[in-house]
Amino acid sequence: MPPKEQLAEQLDPATTVLLTVECQQGVVGPGSALPELAEEARSSGALHRVARLVAAAHEAGVQVLHAVAERRPDGRGANHNARLFRAAGRLPVQQHSGTTAVRIAAPIEVADEDLVVRRLHGLSPIAGTDVDALLRNLGCRTLVVTGVSANVAVPNAVFDAVNLGYTAVVPSDAIAGVPADYTPAMIRNTLALVATLTTTDDVLGCWRGRGRTKTRPAERGRPGPTSRGKSP
Repeated sequence: MPPKEQLAEQLDPATTVLLTVECQQGVVGPGSALPELAEEARSSGALHRVARLVAAAHEAGVQVLHAVAERRPDGRGANHNARLFRAAGRLPVQQHSGTTAVRIAAPIEVADEDLVVRRLHGLSPIAGTDVDALLRNLGCRTLVVTGVSANVAVPNAVFDAVNLGYTAVVPSDAIAGVPADYTPAMIRNTLALVATLTTTDDVLGCWRGRGRTKTRPAERGRPGPTSRGKSP
């Protein structure tokens, strides 16, 4: 865990974006296509903590971005090059565009200012989507990654964020995967090497009392991560 001062600096509301990964009804809701994962996300408290982080982000003026995985009913453009995709295509609940399965699940509340990015292919919420461009335009320096699953999408998001020059922060109690004992092992042996690990309460402590920021850096012409030499 980083010192509180370092974490508070990383989590400056003006340069931080909170990312929720696949926190949609068809994944973590009561009618999930993946009931074991949904049960773990709820029984562990991870989904509830994501909701707390989202509420606190709204209060502190931190931008929230929801990453949703979906597919067309005809499967056009979807991947078929891994066992995971083929298995998903046979599940009784499909993440079809426009259905309740791809709506953000309770108890997470979506505000008008939140951004929702939907992908039709791949494993990552960032690669091949609009997320990187949106983050740069928002002046993001730090990406807080939450949601599911710790098996695939969450580590993909963290790796992509780091490769693109962002600082990745992971509240380790706000992600979930299956089996339950896999998540702490993956955090300890993988994410700890590339991300700042913290807890939901520590993130909330950094944002508490910060209030809404009136102007984000991007609105003042400040670019996103400069290590990539890109301008917004």
